[in-house]
Amino acid sequence: MAIRKGKETRAERFGHIVRIIGWKGGTDYPIFTERCAFKTFFTMKLYIVSKKALSLHDNVIMELAMIKQAFQYTKSLITKSFSITAALLYGTFSAYAQDCPATETTADGSGNPASAAMTTECKATDDADTIKTKQGLVARLLQYFAESDKPKPDKKIDFGIIGGPHYATDTGFGIGMVASALYSTDRSDSTLEKSNASLYSDVTSKAFLMIGLRGNNIFPKKRYRLDYRLYVYTFPSYLWGFNYPLSDDDGNKSKYSRTKFEVMTRFLIPINRHSYLGPIARYQYVHAYKLKDLAPQLLAGQPMTVSDVALGMSYTLDSRDFMLNASRGWFVQLDLTSNPAFLGNNSTYWSAELQLATYRKAWKGAIIAGELHTRQSAGDVPWPMLADVGSSNRMRGYYEGRYRDKNVIDAQLELRQHIWHRNGIVLWVGAAEVFPRYKDLRWSQILPNAGLGYRWQFKKGVNVRLDYGFSRNGTGFIFNINEAF
Repeated sequence: MAIRKGKETRAERFGHIVRIIGWKGGTDYPIFTERCAFKTFFTMKLYIVSKKALSLHDNVIMELAMIKQAFQYTKSLITKSFSITAALLYGTFSAYAQDCPATETTADGSGNPASAAMTTECKATDDADTIKTKQGLVARLLQYFAESDKPKPDKKIDFGIIGGPHYATDTGFGIGMVASALYSTDRSDSTLEKSNASLYSDVTSKAFLMIGLRGNNIFPKKRYRLDYRLYVYTFPSYLWGFNYPLSDDDGNKSKYSRTKFEVMTRFLIPINRHSYLGPIARYQYVHAYKLKDLAPQLLAGQPMTVSDVALGMSYTLDSRDFMLNASRGWFVQLDLTSNPAFLGNNSTYWSAELQLATYRKAWKGAIIAGELHTRQSAGDVPWPMLADVGSSNRMRGYYEGRYRDKNVIDAQLELRQHIWHRNGIVLWVGAAEVFPRYKDLRWSQILPNAGLGYRWQFKKGVNVRLDYGFSRNGTGFIFNINEAF
């Protein structure tokens, strides 16, 4: 095959991509339809990486254009979500992979080709070479994950991203993506604890769509601490009722759809070495729709849309050695909030939430962690803001929101055992109870919980976790980042 003199123009390179993929119509951007969405995207990304057809800047522009077209030309919400998640995930991986330079030639003084210096290792000149380049990309990704937990002191932000499939009875098959960032607000201070941020998203076959961000920012010289959480999701869900007898009755299971948005922030000021005090603010928006079965009767005229603002004070005691994966220390957090009607709330009520956790080394590679949590409310609490059982952090395996009431108490004890290299396992047991008043507590209403999980160290001290929890009513699978507590 003759080596072409000089470099291709951008239009020629893009036209080559179009011909490889099989489109017709010259160098115009193709229509991104549902049928060709994934084939188009992955073929294009592979060719971009192997041929270095576009620069990194153009690669980003192309990715944004495809995402925009996915919104414009796909009708299925699920297809849109899968396309965009795949684009972001694969695009990030491509950014970490080293591009293969294009073929160049040199000429002697007479103007005839004198030598052809191949500046690329993969020599991608045909489809067979493209397959080799694909293998090279996989090798680079494996190398990226192999080195992801290595310290990177030269980087201002130690960032990483990982995703994978999962399955749960309630949500179906899904693709989750989690990203983690560790950074210091003052790199000259080696004693300053690192700040962290985690981005997580999930898309499943049963139309569960979710994206969230949470983190802790430690200001220079530890002057302040900012805790924050932001997430939004939409999901065809189920409702059983708003007290234990109703919630425990399988016959009350009623389908409805729910959209929820929440943002919470704490601005904490240190009062001694390990303690902080400061204001907390929380905003929640919940909209229920498509009520079926007994859902209208269970709601009993309560509003289907609730907007809720909470203001209060928060106290935190944190002596953990590392907040994302502690091996020793204590963590105590008390939030006292008020939700007055004059702020636009549907009603006025008050809440107190307490989390108490401790961590101890047991034997070689083993950590025992325990947590006690409670949330107590008084006043006319809207149904979406009632205390409930089940989440990715507590009572794992329970359907989130099945058991609801004004108050909840839950506890869990977890063994975290390092096994080999970056691999570990966890075993936990737990229990919880929801109740309207303390005099209504009953031994027979305690909800048991147990489970096991796998841990893989994605970054130093940051674990990707796969948990499988057992509940009174079934099981649940969780894919997430960082320890549950």
